[in-house]
Amino acid sequence: MKSTRRGGRCTAIHLLAGGFSLIELMLVLAILLVLYALYFGFGSRQNQLLQKKKCSVNLQKIGVALQIYANDHDGKYPLVPNARTAEAALAGLVPRYAADTAIFICPGSKDSPLPPGEQLTKGRISYAYYMGRDQTTPQEVLLSDRQLDTLAKVAGQAVFSTTGQAPGNNHHQYGGNLLFADGSVSGSPAVSALGLPLTTNVVLLNPKP
Repeated sequence: MKSTRRGGRCTAIHLLAGGFSLIELMLVLAILLVLYALYFGFGSRQNQLLQKKKCSVNLQKIGVALQIYANDHDGKYPLVPNARTAEAALAGLVPRYAADTAIFICPGSKDSPLPPGEQLTKGRISYAYYMGRDQTTPQEVLLSDRQLDTLAKVAGQAVFSTTGQAPGNNHHQYGGNLLFADGSVSGSPAVSALGLPLTTNVVLLNPKP
């Protein structure tokens, strides 16, 4: 009888321990999934830092197209009178100067890709454009990730979304990239340490909302 009772107790303890082990395993897996999503998910800091690097490559490619365009137009970058969006102002780059429309879509955003060679005005791009500048101002910003608004910015002012919500959230709340007219790209936090003025005859155009 003792042996049976001991065996019963051992079996019960073994099943109980096994049940707790299964629950614990499920909890650990759930925690790991949450941590993975926070660290590597689409809106995570780690993922967006990676996307910002890819985005900077896109901007550099657009910068090359803009320089070639300017060389063909007396040093002036695309200027379209009465343009209200970046798509309208930059439409002249495709397909002659930039056949690959994928470079106009930020990989950190959720903007839909454009078919190869598609006119920019038929879709929506991810980048804001400072229309009215030319090759005589290489130190000025020419293109950037979509901004909060189209106003001039002073140092210490938010340029991109600080909450991860639109507008200006190509990279959620983790800032964006700035392309200078000399072809260099600089990453910026949401609140930029750099002033972004609008000089005479220069307007900032965001993409379509």
